Amino acid sequence: MSNGTTSDTRNIVRTAITQATWTGDEESMIQKHEGFVRTAAAQGVQVICFQELFHGPYFGIVQDAKYYDYAQPVPGPIVERFQKLASEYNMVIVVPMYEEEQPGVLYNTAAVIDADGTYLGKYRKHHIPHLPQFWEKFYFRPGNTDYPVFDTKYGKIGVYICYDRHFPEGWRALGLNGAEIVFNPSATKPGLSNRLWELEQPAAAVANQYYVGANNRIGNEEAEFGDEAVTFYGSSYFVDPKGNYVGERASTDTEEIVVRDLDLGVIREVRRDWQFYRDRRPDSYAPLVAP
Repeated sequence: MSNGTTSDTRNIVRTAITQATWTGDEESMIQKHEGFVRTAAAQGVQVICFQELFHGPYFGIVQDAKYYDYAQPVPGPIVERFQKLASEYNMVIVVPMYEEEQPGVLYNTAAVIDADGTYLGKYRKHHIPHLPQFWEKFYFRPGNTDYPVFDTKYGKIGVYICYDRHFPEGWRALGLNGAEIVFNPSATKPGLSNRLWELEQPAAAVANQYYVGANNRIGNEEAEFGDEAVTFYGSSYFVDPKGNYVGERASTDTEEIVVRDLDLGVIREVRRDWQFYRDRRPDSYAPLVAP
């Protein structure tokens, strides 16, 4: 699918996001996502991003130290498995996962792998919620990687994880760092977030003039969390720098690989029409970074 704009086909990047249910164990969850890569490759996908903490349940529902065991080094064995697939299928892969830097130093992280299998680096989630069913401060330190943009074979990619999206400063930092596509892998439950899910990523795409891929897991993890489980509502989508959906949103309850063709030439077109980066006034923004 394309966004309907006529432009040089060399600017088109076939991009995918996933929404998936928890299988009940880590190894089968990893294998499921290895299968997603192979399926996406058969559709000509060049860049793919998985959902937040893809290899486990969304354990922020509860506060239980047993879930610390999901934390892995980044890079490490899980990343290495996807490095091999990236090289095999000439695909950029964004791998959101639970990272252990050292015992007791844990982060909500996304690794970025280039199409030749090279590990390019990682982003660590900056904004950590702590409220019912999102007890993330129990599991994660705030990120300390700034807002990196990764210069991949197919474009300049940034990552901004789940709760981060409520904070416009990081979106802007990614734009200033040159991002063309920003992924927002998430685990989002029904409630106030439904309306915000419709608003925030399109608004960020318009304000910062790049593409956003927003993906949310699906299903109810009742077998893991019992009465505390929530039902994640999917609805994953891509939005262009004009704030328009690229194709339809995904379903609320079906496992999907959402594949869209993103025309990176639209970024230049939009920035010629609306000079947001020229007209910024950083000299007047000191209160934004005051403690």
